[in-house]
Amino acid sequence: MGNFTHFNEQGRARMVDISEKKESVRVAIARSSVTVNKEIYDQIQEGTNKKGDVFAVSQVAGIMGAKKTADLIPMCHPLSLNGVDVHFEWSLSTEKEEYVILITTEVKVKGNTGVEMEALTAASTTALTIYDMCKALDKNMVIGPTYLLKKTGGKSDDYERTQA
Repeated sequence: MGNFTHFNEQGRARMVDISEKKESVRVAIARSSVTVNKEIYDQIQEGTNKKGDVFAVSQVAGIMGAKKTADLIPMCHPLSLNGVDVHFEWSLSTEKEEYVILITTEVKVKGNTGVEMEALTAASTTALTIYDMCKALDKNMVIGPTYLLKKTGGKSDDYERTQA
């Protein structure tokens, strides 16, 4: 496993062989956000969006996104995930009229490769679904940034993002 690369001897793409890696519990936490206007904020809070419960639908979409990561990202291994969770939190600045939905995803697996891509895909899919459900009101929403907050397990060191 010393030569950890996604290229074979011919310089062509390949999926890395992880069969010799030790199985361990691996957890990844990612974050994304969607900035919305007051009308969208009000609709989400009041549950009056015409497409349904924005948080409930986007939460399920995020979980599905984590499960489908290997279908979307070419070199990701298909994983049997042990858990996926999606949380929402509002960050409000009424002076600036900024309403930001903070999305935090946590993905867990007992396996021989990490779940960072699954957590990032879950966060991205959740944000995209919020956009899709609210775009009739305002196409000016902003998605992101999207980033890894933390990962544990595996051979490489644990990682925790340091916020500036």
